[in-house]
Amino acid sequence: MPTSLIAAPALIIAGVLVASAVGKLRHPDDLAGWAELGVPAAFRRIWLLRLHPWGELALGLGLAVLGGVLGLLAALVAVALMAAYTLLVWRVRAKARASGSDASCACFGAPTPVTGVTVLRNSWLLLVAAVAASTIWATPLLGGPLAALGPDWGWLVALAAAAFTAAVVVWPPQAAAREAPVPIAASQSVDDDLDYVRTRTPAVPVTLGDGRTANLRTLSMQRPTLLLAVSEVCGSCLSVIERVPTWRALLPEIDVRLLVSIAPSESRLTEAAYPESLHDTEGYVRGSITEWPTPTAVLLGADGLLAGGPESGSAAIDSFIGDVYESLHGERPPTDRPPER
Repeated sequence: MPTSLIAAPALIIAGVLVASAVGKLRHPDDLAGWAELGVPAAFRRIWLLRLHPWGELALGLGLAVLGGVLGLLAALVAVALMAAYTLLVWRVRAKARASGSDASCACFGAPTPVTGVTVLRNSWLLLVAAVAASTIWATPLLGGPLAALGPDWGWLVALAAAAFTAAVVVWPPQAAAREAPVPIAASQSVDDDLDYVRTRTPAVPVTLGDGRTANLRTLSMQRPTLLLAVSEVCGSCLSVIERVPTWRALLPEIDVRLLVSIAPSESRLTEAAYPESLHDTEGYVRGSITEWPTPTAVLLGADGLLAGGPESGSAAIDSFIGDVYESLHGERPPTDRPPER
């Protein structure tokens, strides 16, 4: 077998692990995110959370430069890791579908929705890792797959495959770019120099917590609305849900509403008193703006246009709400706290 083919599987997994580590270092997860993903409580330790991306980085580099028995050990660790990742996303996907809600995963840094493609991607990586374990032993003990490439022009194909796989698994989903929130009152104008491109608020039906049906655009034009898309099975949503009363007191000019995907009669987050929770059982809201994970915040202006967001993750939402307050009052809120690192 050409040496490039022997080296390719290990290099692919090495590239994925390095890309994953870099993504996690740029966008650190929190223990609430691990809880949402179903990581066992015994492993939900802050030191493990911080060490995790560095472990992935070291394993990726080891797969690239170690062969023989050392490479085999590294590859077996990679197989175990990919199997654990696959099991976690499969379980959280199954749980979310059973409950009619959604789930997210910070698998490569920034949180993204867990879908069937996520499960397929991780299953594919598990297969590639298994193939790597079956071939890496044949590469040099020191130098590993990289040394095995030698002068063989096939190494170009191997590296191209590694780069392509790493790119497609970390390619960010299309989402609205985050900028400072623009004016939220219908009477306020929008500066043409702002980078934030305002689009129309979707005119889609939502169910209020008291059972009535409303048009989202019409509802938001009565008062600016901050939607907090949360899920009952989302661990990282807990801190967002707990802070809703604080944010309502901080922003009396805005209706702060929970947006959930479960019907009012079935959800534990239902709020029947004003401002009622909004229930998007058919996924019209998210499907009309962008596919987002939970928790996510988006600001709807009283002029029928989006005024800020979407912003995903508890720390990003906290900072985003501080930006909204600053755009209204000219200063950061007195309770503002720096984003989590």
